[in-house]
Amino acid sequence: MTISPDAVIYFYLGPFPVNATLLFTWVVMGVLVLLSWLVTRNISSEVSISRWQNFLEIIVSAIQTQIREVSNQEARHYIPFIGTLFLFIFTANVLSVLPEFSPPTGSFSTTVALAICVFIAVPLYGVSSKGWKGYLSDYVKPTFIMLPFNIIGEVSRTLALAVRLYGNMMSGTVIVAILLGITPLFFPVVMHVLGLLTGVIQAYIFSILAMVYIASASKSAKRNNHQPPSA
Repeated sequence: MTISPDAVIYFYLGPFPVNATLLFTWVVMGVLVLLSWLVTRNISSEVSISRWQNFLEIIVSAIQTQIREVSNQEARHYIPFIGTLFLFIFTANVLSVLPEFSPPTGSFSTTVALAICVFIAVPLYGVSSKGWKGYLSDYVKPTFIMLPFNIIGEVSRTLALAVRLYGNMMSGTVIVAILLGITPLFFPVVMHVLGLLTGVIQAYIFSILAMVYIASASKSAKRNNHQPPSA
């Protein structure tokens, strides 16, 4: 039983091994690029639109709504990053129903890379909203003593993001593999469906948590910019 796709080597590019994690990461990226091109190549602003464009608009609208509800801010600033995170994790997990496909989210290196993207995005959005002084001042509030604790909090929540996604994806793979060895086919199929549902939920949770972290870094400036006029 192979727990992580990192252990499966398909071929070598010179001295560099290409394992299942790298291969299927590029497969997921290719699927997303291909679908994006197919859906948007004939995009129209007319009243009558294609079913694919309608489906795309539903997805974008749903992501925008979730961002607004979580952050209470304008969604257009965050949808490129949050939407990409969600679609990548969602596609990787959904494609796990295909035979021989190992979702790259089952690799700790992939989940760490995604968490690092969030770790970098938080200060970038925070600085763009508040400026360097405003963002860095949050680390010493309410007193300067809180600086090391706030830094530890930033690192620990990044690690928690990576471990949460990896743990949920790996546990589903292990449970299905065990059931295949000790039970009839019916039970592993049911568990595989439940694992697929878990993968979709994890894509949602990861994206929402990323938005929460980003919103917490930029909410003060946004609130100040959107305060209603006094009577």
